[in-house]
Amino acid sequence: MGVFGDRNQLSIFWSLIGLVALYSPREAIAQSYQGTEITQSPLQSPPGSLFVAYPPLEHQTVADRIFFIGTADPSKPVTINGQAIQNRSEDGHFAPTLPLEFGENIVTLAQGDQKLTLKINRVSTEPVLPDGTDFAEGSLTPAEDIARLPGEVICLSAIAPTDAVVSATLGDQTITLAPQSNVELPPNSSVLTDQIEPISSATNSRATEYAGCTAFEHTGHLGTPRFTLSSEGNTVTADAPGQVNILSSTSLDVAEVTAAQGVARVGPSTSYSRITPLPAGTRAAITGREGEWLRLDYGGWIKAAETAVSSASIPPTSIMRGITARQVEDWTEVIFPLQTTVPITITQDTQSLSLTLHNTTPQTDTIYFSDDPVVERMDFHPLLTNSAEFVFHFKEPQQWGYKTRYEGTSLILSLRHAPPGDRLSDRLGGTTILLDPGHGSSEDLGARGPTGYPEKDVTLIVSKLLRDELENRGASVVMTREGDDDLFPRDRVEVIDATEPTMALSIHYNALPDAGDALNTAGIGTFWYYPQAHDLATFLHDYLVDNLGRESYGVFWNNLALTRPSVTPSVLLELGFMINPEEFEWITDEAAQKELAKTLADGVQAWIENQS
Repeated sequence: MGVFGDRNQLSIFWSLIGLVALYSPREAIAQSYQGTEITQSPLQSPPGSLFVAYPPLEHQTVADRIFFIGTADPSKPVTINGQAIQNRSEDGHFAPTLPLEFGENIVTLAQGDQKLTLKINRVSTEPVLPDGTDFAEGSLTPAEDIARLPGEVICLSAIAPTDAVVSATLGDQTITLAPQSNVELPPNSSVLTDQIEPISSATNSRATEYAGCTAFEHTGHLGTPRFTLSSEGNTVTADAPGQVNILSSTSLDVAEVTAAQGVARVGPSTSYSRITPLPAGTRAAITGREGEWLRLDYGGWIKAAETAVSSASIPPTSIMRGITARQVEDWTEVIFPLQTTVPITITQDTQSLSLTLHNTTPQTDTIYFSDDPVVERMDFHPLLTNSAEFVFHFKEPQQWGYKTRYEGTSLILSLRHAPPGDRLSDRLGGTTILLDPGHGSSEDLGARGPTGYPEKDVTLIVSKLLRDELENRGASVVMTREGDDDLFPRDRVEVIDATEPTMALSIHYNALPDAGDALNTAGIGTFWYYPQAHDLATFLHDYLVDNLGRESYGVFWNNLALTRPSVTPSVLLELGFMINPEEFEWITDEAAQKELAKTLADGVQAWIENQS
């Protein structure tokens, strides 16, 4: 399972919904055997013992069902709530799923005189109203201080009893809040379990969301919105946590990106989609604020901690004239001289890359772009208002990566050349392949199989076998870890960016959210982000499925730390499901591991040769 957050976000999927208990070696799991009390579960199962790797003995979830991953003596039956567990693997592993009622669910597993009792608390995602007439706790918005431009729409919302009358006052205005739709969308992780249908709240729910919008033409501090709720003859008032400020259009604040690559998003939280990172030094006027987030004048949001803010009399804008290009080692560098460092947006398809310079007025009539090993043609499009777009059409459909930086006020766009094409005597000679064995150390186990065996160990074993296979074919191989190293996702990404390999493969094994079907979900999955990685992801996925006879979990576009490096085709491979009893036995079989490594090396070689 791939990691992309802090140490509490220990996997691609599980971190999306907070299921870190499966992975944490610190989880105190009191296992109650008949006549025996164990205060902490072992990381792996004692031989012949009834063992549950997931969930912990006390667990909370919003899912309507949950699976139980564990193992026991294969020669004896195992029951769950008195019913025999079917479809156990040859080694005795199991993964049954049980439905959950709201509230506390008691689940007992037993084999012989061993018993294990778990308490699973299913909680509702619907807002909880206090007794009587009142707003749902934490439902008043804005939840944080916000700032907007004059004339911009400002929306307020609250959750209150159904059929209530709700309004809010802000500044000199009173806003009537109307009931909203009760349709909810499932989390992003639902794509992984094919549970993507919108969710309609119960028709008899006591709670309803109310919302209304307004706008202010004058600047200044408006204070905190005050909400009023009337229901069944009772009236209550409450203030929102956040205050509202209307920004001056003449007194500007400017943000300058201080991070190496500022993370820009379409909205003011990490739940919003990423857009093109902003190179260090990028400057833009601030047009909105929400808590720790700043909205820049081209529309993207960025955390204030990744910027330095100063005052300015005018917003940062530039004209643009001459453009030049040069070849530097394995890269084509395109230089855009500017008066100031402006925000950029990059979009790609299979055979082109488009760069948009925002807050830039073109004065460009003549462009000279000489013969280039990568680019067949560059097109220029002035965009209204104050933007310019450059489209680079590539000679070959396979792109190999790009990067951006500012040197002074000049933007440098670097486009990577293809690796050397003559490999008749050395099949992968001239290539550098980076392998990233997922997870590592006792602080980051990754997924655990039915016996408690951690993902971090098998990813390292298979990565080392793959390294040897690739080196035997002439490739230079870089490993992000060779042992039990404690690496954050950013540490691994830094190695990719510094190495600039021919490709980067992150090696993982899979799991599912609580509502998934662990017993019937198996197979190989691959994940990509930038177009240059798509063909590699699909090729390796199909190659492994076809040549190993494994099931296909699928090919996913996914915004993950280890798929986001843009300097090379970067792919994350999920080579099987740790939580599937049958597949776990294949995952841990030494002969199967060697076959997997050889087949994956064959696939890498075949893909590289197809690009020559």
